[in-house]
Amino acid sequence: MQRANPNTMTHCTSSPLWRNGLALALAALLAAPAMAQAPLVQTANPLAAEAAVPASTAPSLSPSAPTAPGTPAAASQPAAAAEAPPPSPDAQQAYMAARDKLVQIRTLRRQTNTQSSTGSGFFVSEDGLLITNYHVISQLALEPERHRAVLVSVSGQEAPVQLLAIDVLHDLALLRVAPAKEGAEVSPEQHYSALPLRPSSRPLSGGERIFSLGNPLDVGFAITEGTYNGLVQRSFYPRIFFGGTLNPGMSGGPAIDTQGRVVGVNVAKQLGAEQLSFLVPVEFVEQLLAHGREAAPFKGAMHAEVTRQLMAHQKDLVDRVLSGSSRSERYGPYRVPVPSETLARCWGDGRERRSESLFDFERSQCRIDSEVFTGDGDVGGLGMRYEAYDAPRLSPWQFAHTYGSSFANEPMRKRGNRVRTGYECREDFVAGDAKLPLRAVVCMAAYRKFSGLYDLTVLAVSVDQPRQGVLGRLNVSAVSFDNAQRLARQYLQGFSSEAAQ
Repeated sequence: MQRANPNTMTHCTSSPLWRNGLALALAALLAAPAMAQAPLVQTANPLAAEAAVPASTAPSLSPSAPTAPGTPAAASQPAAAAEAPPPSPDAQQAYMAARDKLVQIRTLRRQTNTQSSTGSGFFVSEDGLLITNYHVISQLALEPERHRAVLVSVSGQEAPVQLLAIDVLHDLALLRVAPAKEGAEVSPEQHYSALPLRPSSRPLSGGERIFSLGNPLDVGFAITEGTYNGLVQRSFYPRIFFGGTLNPGMSGGPAIDTQGRVVGVNVAKQLGAEQLSFLVPVEFVEQLLAHGREAAPFKGAMHAEVTRQLMAHQKDLVDRVLSGSSRSERYGPYRVPVPSETLARCWGDGRERRSESLFDFERSQCRIDSEVFTGDGDVGGLGMRYEAYDAPRLSPWQFAHTYGSSFANEPMRKRGNRVRTGYECREDFVAGDAKLPLRAVVCMAAYRKFSGLYDLTVLAVSVDQPRQGVLGRLNVSAVSFDNAQRLARQYLQGFSSEAAQ
């Protein structure tokens, strides 16, 4: 998808009712008896906005400013062009067979009639039903008073479309060609050419050829050829690993097999990689069609429906994390909690121990690939980060200064914005597993329009050793109040130390 102006949502003040409950819950969570304060850690200073952890994948097809078509090739270049390999006969056949079923989806601002985003889509029924990505039409879903959507066919014909149903978790949306006049019915005599869906009883085989279609960068409809490489490992929701190229603007376009049947929907690509792209499996298109085919078009903003789906997502996420096999990593005398290997990817780095070093440290971070796009950014993710310090050559006070500065400098979003309130925090001394003394900060922020959802950050630092320590951070976005407390408790209880035992 391309987007010229993604930040158009109106500011909505949040209700103050959540604050009292939040303060009480944070107090209850950190209600362990306070320990004698050791001079090892300075008070946290939650001031700066937290920097985002680099995502492993980025929306493909994610919002970007429109790009002008490329400059015509110079007259001296035809020979080089002639040496390029010709398209395969299968690709040519697939393109010609699917061409009249493809459309470009444009989201337009009502006031100026200018484009705010573009993507791709395709017909799935003769009566005018279309599939695209949710992130292509998210502005229409959340701000229908400011936006409208149209399709543009390969021949350049334009028609308005209506939004029938969304699947935020799998990034899909179901549209219908709208009547030309408001309030009129779609003519039953109007027929559209539709792409067939490959039956789920005929799964793809490794190496099978796939063709992806769409309108990249608003320069015209195109086809790219690649292969099926199975499902992405550790993806929270199933994604097809497509060994081919996707470009911005192709979001929502179909990926078809050699027989012209839809096997998936273009959704994302890996930034900084070549031909590493991702598709939504066609089974989720079938599910959306099953419950949305007869739905009436949405008339207002869909925050309530998005919230309902995010509630289901966060419940699934928390249940998987808490029910998974318990796992920990060791840093010197400490052990810290990490997600199950079946859910998360973890990376680590550090500084090599040297005789002249005053202290040594190790870092690691783990991330669950569970984010979903809402129209106000990605939410629903969970990540953990650790730093471990060992400073045998520093005095306790020198170590306290270095160690405490690291804790105090942890960034925290103090001020709110149009999407969330600012963080409200509670700090105290608590005991982890096996009575390991920790200094902990628990912070939560409420979503303004996704009622009942919160961001959670937990900071924890060990305070039992004069020259050793471990600092941990848990970040979770868009979880319920109860699940935030469940995650925070389990996280703090996951810290342990051989010395404490």
